[in-house]
Parts: sequence; C-alpha cells; structure tokens
Amino acid sequence: MKNKLAIFDLDGTLFDTKDVNYYSYKQAMEKCGYDFTYEYFENKCYGRYYKEFLPEILGNNEEIMEKVHDLKKELYQDNLNKAKMNEHIFNIMESIKNKYYITLYTTASEKNTKQILKEFNKLEEFDYILTNEMIENKKPHPEGYCKIMERYNIKPEDTMIFEDSKVGIEAARRSKANVFIVDKF
Repeated sequence: MKNKLAIFDLDGTLFDTKDVNYYSYKQAMEKCGYDFTYEYFENKCYGRYYKEFLPEILGNNEEIMEKVHDLKKELYQDNLNKAKMNEHIFNIMESIKNKYYITLYTTASEKNTKQILKEFNKLEEFDYILTNEMIENKKPHPEGYCKIMERYNIKPEDTMIFEDSKVGIEAARRSKANVFIVDKF
C-alpha cells in the first residue's frame, strides 16, 4: 500500500500545449467571427479556465462562448502535433511510481486530456485523472488537489504537486501540499 501522492498538472507541466490550445482556440474563434493574437493568448488566457477568459474576448454571450469552446475541443486533436512532452517529468514519475500514487489534475476537458495522453502513449501512467468536469471550483481554488488527497486519504505533507501556471501554483499552495514549480522545458 502506497502512502505518498504525486499530483501533476497537464498543460505546461507534463506537456507544452500552448500552441495546441492557441491554434485550437484561434481556429474556433475564427469560425465564429472573432480573432486574437498569440501574445494575448499567452498573457491573458493560457492556464486559465475558458469561462474566465473567453468572456473577456467574446463578451458575456454564453451561447457563443460554449460554441467556441466546443469547436476548440473538436479542433484539439488536429493540433496535437504542436505539443511537446516533458520527458524529465515523465522520468520523475517513473522513478517514484512504486512509492507514490501517480495522479493528474487539470482544468482541461476529459476529452482533450485523454486525447493528448493517448497521442503520447501515456494514459496508462496514471492511477487517477481528475478533469474540469469533475469539480465545482476551478483553479486557483484548491478543490481539485484536496479531492485527490481525500480520495487516497493522504495528507498534504505526504503529497507533492507539480504545477506551472500562476493559478495552478496558487491552488497547489492553498492545498497545503508540497509544491514543485515547473518552468520552461
């Protein structure tokens, strides 16, 4: 029985998916008559939940926002060739898997999460995956991290979280677990 827990974020931590997400959103927005720049996406959108940043671009039109998000999820698979895997993190996972439960928590959709993990043949690496559909409060709220700790009945001091984004790091810190910040890879 394992008594330690490792939780990994997906976008920016396990994979550099900035380009995948940007081009998927850009193409979806263009189909709906909107546009935005890479710089804007990188600075204002990446790492944030779509219901937080899309209204800033599209206004408060829920119907268009959901249409753009649904189109983005459909286009994601077509842009997966732009993703890069963080081999160092996967090496760490391999070296600790006998002592730690290996889990993933992301604000990405379950569909997109499974697509990228399958694309890189990494889906089976995880004991548990928690996606945005499975939680009420998105990052920077610590709910997702706390939910995984509760699932395994493992305390924050026996948990390590790997995160990259500002909101993700804040959520991880608020969970009281040990936080490892992933920068550029």
